[in-house]
Amino acid sequence: MNAHTLPDDSWTVAGRTFRSRLIVGTGKYKDYATNAAAAEAAGAEIVTVAVRRVNLSDPSQPMLVDYVKPDRFTFLPNTAGCFTGEDAMRTLRLAREAGGWTLVKLEVLSDPKTLYPDMEETLRALKLLVAEGFDVMVYCSDDPVYARKLEDAGAVAIMPLGAPIGSGLGIQNKVNLRIIVEQAKVPVLVDAGVGTASDATVGMELGCDAILMNTAIAEAKDPIRMARAMKHAVIAGREAYLAGRMQRRLYADPSSPLGGLI
Repeated sequence: MNAHTLPDDSWTVAGRTFRSRLIVGTGKYKDYATNAAAAEAAGAEIVTVAVRRVNLSDPSQPMLVDYVKPDRFTFLPNTAGCFTGEDAMRTLRLAREAGGWTLVKLEVLSDPKTLYPDMEETLRALKLLVAEGFDVMVYCSDDPVYARKLEDAGAVAIMPLGAPIGSGLGIQNKVNLRIIVEQAKVPVLVDAGVGTASDATVGMELGCDAILMNTAIAEAKDPIRMARAMKHAVIAGREAYLAGRMQRRLYADPSSPLGGLI
């Protein structure tokens, strides 16, 4: 089996290597048991954890770690719900104290209606977190200029949105995403906006290293089945990207030769 076949097609972020290119969240599920079953069905190796919303420390209530096991999944603490750089930094410092996590996902939101990232605050917080020794994966707008600034400031992965968080609209700007992928020297992951399997496939066909999703699975009528669908969608998109698609043509090109017909 050569290096381009799927079983050996791993990716690396901050020195950590993974085979699964699908990252799933830990919010919006009806309970932690469903969340855990979906993560397993997705074949995920990384799960994002909203430190401000998920119970990690109160044993009198159901705890995420009793279902989504830290020895089975790599936890990626994130700053969901943070609207200032200070809130984001405080949240990730707490995560590091609670679980020793240093690979983290930074998001600093601009307003509660659109949940678009505040890129000025994001860049400022990133620089401070990098200086404190964190390995920071960064949720960002699909702006190639800011994506480059984030990478230059030390981000270990760039995570542009496909569409607003939780919208399920799919990837809205394939041109910008492709530019970000081509210029980046760190992994690029679609983060936010995926609604169904075809959206995940599109992101992978554009050359992204992985896809992160939460609502698309958690709010599906059958989250476990959707998780399986997303697993196959990401694999299919990656294989198609590696295979190299045919050129688009304006006119038909017959599958069978026209010469020599009877």
